[in-house]
Amino acid sequence: MTLLQPALQTRSTWAPLLLRIPVGIIFMAHGAQKLFGWFGGHGLEGTGQWMSSIGLEPGVLMALAAGSAEFFGGLLLLIGLLTRPAALALAFTMVMAIVTVHVGNGLFMSNNGYEFGLALLAASVSLLVSGGGNLSLDRALYPAD
Repeated sequence: MTLLQPALQTRSTWAPLLLRIPVGIIFMAHGAQKLFGWFGGHGLEGTGQWMSSIGLEPGVLMALAAGSAEFFGGLLLLIGLLTRPAALALAFTMVMAIVTVHVGNGLFMSNNGYEFGLALLAASVSLLVSGGGNLSLDRALYPAD
């Protein structure tokens, strides 16, 4: 057994694939907003300034960390490589977003609440538990059954 085997091993099931694809795309898009300014985002500088304004310092470093977790973590989910570690990083990112930005606004997205972050947190935790499932690189490298 290698050091990575427990992190990569996953069962033959289709459910994780149904989460990995849309959630990976969503995370990548949000990360691209933060890192590159794509899809109407503000890029590292703008996102860093906003993060500084809400007390997350140093802002650019925080934007780089959040944007990288979202973009690269989303990419890893999409291809099903290192699904569990990526899901852990994304779950942590969502907890931070909920606690620092959204929780004071209540549940609903219409008030900038934590509804969307909570859904992404739940999907991330589900993938953390299940692994990548079928059609994942994790499964190709270390099948559990």
